Amino acid sequence: MTITPPALSVFETLESEVRSYCRSWPAVFDRAQGARLTDEDGHSYLDFFAGAGSLNYGHNNPVLKRALIDYIERDGITHGLDMATTAKRAFLETFENVILRPRDLPYKVMFPGPTGTNAVESALKLARKVKGRESVVSFTNAFHGMSLGSLAVTGNAFKRAGAGVPLVHGTPMPFDNYFDGTVPDFLWFERLLEDQGSGLNKPAAVIVETVQGEGGINVARAEWLRALQDLCHRQDMLLIVDDIQMGCGRTGGFFSFEEAGIVPDIVTLSKSISGYGLPMSLCLFKGELDIWEPGEHNGTFRGNNPAFVTAAAALDAYWADGQMEKQTLARGEQVEQTLLAICAEEPTAQFRGRGLVWGMEFADPARAAAVCARAFELGLLLETSGPQSEVVKLLPPLTVTPEELDEGLRTLARSVRETA
Repeated sequence: MTITPPALSVFETLESEVRSYCRSWPAVFDRAQGARLTDEDGHSYLDFFAGAGSLNYGHNNPVLKRALIDYIERDGITHGLDMATTAKRAFLETFENVILRPRDLPYKVMFPGPTGTNAVESALKLARKVKGRESVVSFTNAFHGMSLGSLAVTGNAFKRAGAGVPLVHGTPMPFDNYFDGTVPDFLWFERLLEDQGSGLNKPAAVIVETVQGEGGINVARAEWLRALQDLCHRQDMLLIVDDIQMGCGRTGGFFSFEEAGIVPDIVTLSKSISGYGLPMSLCLFKGELDIWEPGEHNGTFRGNNPAFVTAAAALDAYWADGQMEKQTLARGEQVEQTLLAICAEEPTAQFRGRGLVWGMEFADPARAAAVCARAFELGLLLETSGPQSEVVKLLPPLTVTPEELDEGLRTLARSVRETA
């Protein structure tokens, strides 16, 4: 397929230079369904980006679309702040019955605002309020959002520099395997906690991603996560799991921490929780932590009722019978076998991942961008991740068919060969 770059005049002349994804994919997209996007010239693209993980159930999923159209056509509430509505009630009841109760998770549900960083800010604020301390520990190569509190616990230097002010009250610690197994887990962290001369203020909480998506698809081992939970319990710190990109089934289970058998004190969700790409986020926390005063944390768009409608429909359609987890793990094995074959022919590459999030890292950081650029020319959307954009990131919809997955993986393999 030969793609002619479109005329982007209004985007180039009117829109801010801050735009990014459109630079990697110079097309004007018009329609989308399932795992495919179509541009205004009729070219079709297989989507292994899925709205940065916001479209786990694909574009314009027909089940969710039908529920949304029906709701809009009957003049259901659109904007509701934190008022009680029938749509919110249906979502809460479904979330409790389909997700929380079967997993025996004791969480209260907070609607902090429309985006992931809203959820992270509320989690940090609550942890500090509960513990009466300011410091929060995060991990190397973490990414938690673009607002100031979230940036303070984010590792990426480029993102942090955009704040323009000092980012305080966050302390980084080494993520799993940061020292390639040469240092025992949490040796440095625990030594600092116990040493009165270390200069580390007692943290209120630790925030962690079980798989660092933007950081380069760094996968934490289950035993490392269990040890982290144990350390938090022993040191009177709250454990926050940021499941914004890796939750909602991306790694297999609905929550990415299920495999490790841990129960975080606080969990943040966003991206695919609405199921349809509509803005929505949740902050979940154990009941005893619910010490908020009414209105102490609020936001105009925390009651996006159309998102409640599609979220409830997604849970009913894909999580009531346990089949989605099995399907995701099977698709993940399909990806792993292909990446194994690609890396056998490409000595400079290595791969890692879980479920349907995978990364292929190249010794030459520029190679990842070249692979993604060639993939776009061949009709496949991929993005890079990692501190040097050295990782090709695979994030297809969970609903991708085996045939579509195979097509995309063949395109990836061709792109790797043709950029060698």
